[in-house]
Amino acid sequence: MDNNSVTTPRVLSVKMWPPSKSTRLMLVDRITNNLTTPSIFSRKYGLLTPHQAEHDAKRIEDLAFAAANKHFQNEPDGDGTSAVQIYAKESSKLILEAIKQGPKEEVRSTKTAGGGREDSLFDLSGGRRAFIDESEARDLLRPLADPTNNSFTKIRFTNRSFGSEAAKVAVSVLSSIKDQLTEVDLSDFVAGRPEAEALEVMSMFSSALEGSKLRFLDLSDNALGEKGIRAFASLIKSQRDLEELYLMNDGISEDAARAVLELLPCTDKIKVLQFHNNMTGDEGAVAIAEIVKQCPCLEDFRCSSTRIGSEGGVALAEALESCRHLKKLDLRDNMFGVEGGIALAKTLSVLTELTEVYMSYLNLEDEGAEALSEALIKSAPSLRVLELAGNDITVKSTGKLADCIAAKQCLWKLNLSENELKDEGAILIAKALEEGHDQLAEVDMSTNMIRRAGARALAGSVLKKQAFKLLNINGNFISEEGVDEVNDMFKDSPEKLGLLDDNDPEGEDFEDEDEEGEEDSELEAKLGGLKIKQEEE
Repeated sequence: MDNNSVTTPRVLSVKMWPPSKSTRLMLVDRITNNLTTPSIFSRKYGLLTPHQAEHDAKRIEDLAFAAANKHFQNEPDGDGTSAVQIYAKESSKLILEAIKQGPKEEVRSTKTAGGGREDSLFDLSGGRRAFIDESEARDLLRPLADPTNNSFTKIRFTNRSFGSEAAKVAVSVLSSIKDQLTEVDLSDFVAGRPEAEALEVMSMFSSALEGSKLRFLDLSDNALGEKGIRAFASLIKSQRDLEELYLMNDGISEDAARAVLELLPCTDKIKVLQFHNNMTGDEGAVAIAEIVKQCPCLEDFRCSSTRIGSEGGVALAEALESCRHLKKLDLRDNMFGVEGGIALAKTLSVLTELTEVYMSYLNLEDEGAEALSEALIKSAPSLRVLELAGNDITVKSTGKLADCIAAKQCLWKLNLSENELKDEGAILIAKALEEGHDQLAEVDMSTNMIRRAGARALAGSVLKKQAFKLLNINGNFISEEGVDEVNDMFKDSPEKLGLLDDNDPEGEDFEDEDEEGEEDSELEAKLGGLKIKQEEE
């Protein structure tokens, strides 16, 4: 080599636009939090319910993205900075508009089973004000206080923030009707209150409802922590017929989880148990695992976004082995790792009634994913939903995963997004879906480094299924020709193909289109004769 020669470093241009799928989802979460957090605006216009906020957040993000993307397309040589600015500006504007519109009025009651008077559910979740004073509490709760015209069995106080004076009115009413109540929703009912006042209100409601025979109890979105859990001690300790318990977004730490374990007197009837979005950690998971062991009737268990690692994951997996009637399992967004995945595989092999499995973002990697796939092949014959997004799964474990998918003929939704399956893995999954799967409606293979061959294979495998509704292959490396081909395949049903605006035709390796075309052909030839094994269940 000539010592005088100079090697020019390769300069890569980094574009700010478009944002990744995870970035967009993160923005939706932030918008939801904005819409459900008390502020000077919410005091004037009212606070949205979590359900309303989530719906509006998704709409706002879609509109903001569309506006920013249109701007970016008009100046394709830019780095996307101005598009990001428009994205943020448009989001802020739409958030303010949503807040000013206030909460949507909701139906206060639902019809009885016999089609009679609409009087089973008393619902305060609508309305335009988040904070309730004593006078307003008297007006709002008047129907509950009328003994001659009151057969309410369910109450929903979410989205209304009770202070101590308003709580005195409420507990007076609740004390008189607690014996007829079967469902109580006190989620997000002390928002914006100082801690001391919030704990006082919780304790007042707890005492008023103590001794009721509830089937359903929701205490979510109250930032409870251990203090909050213990503020509800008298209510929780008196419940022996609970079938559904919700403690989501409640700051359930290790100590709070232990408090729940200590206070729950009876769990043998619980069918639904949900701890989503807490800071439980491994030690807290061990306490939750002890609760789960005592829930033989459990059908729906959610412990997602709870900062649980391998140790807690193994403890939960072992506890779930005793829940033989489990139908829905949601453990998304934790850090179980390979060890936790292998423990879960052992558990899944005995949970034959499972219909929905949500295990995205668990750091399972190939070893954990392969173990889970192998377990599910011979278990859960009626599985309808399988989500394994964001687990660093590569083609190495896709063969076993494809065998599992081929065996699940009741599958309705499949989500393998944000992995590294590439064309070879995508084609294996496509072949697994070709035969049967008449109920299949959604497939998400976005952000998987898929190119032209994989995109074509996936499109062809789902296109003719009558129940099919949406294929998402956005965020991949499909060439412009490949995009045109897929669009052409869906020309008679374009609504079944998701957006392809986040696709990068050049891909991470910056290969030219001729090289990609050769690679596609070689892959198709190589995989053309492969068959997916379908074992008898």
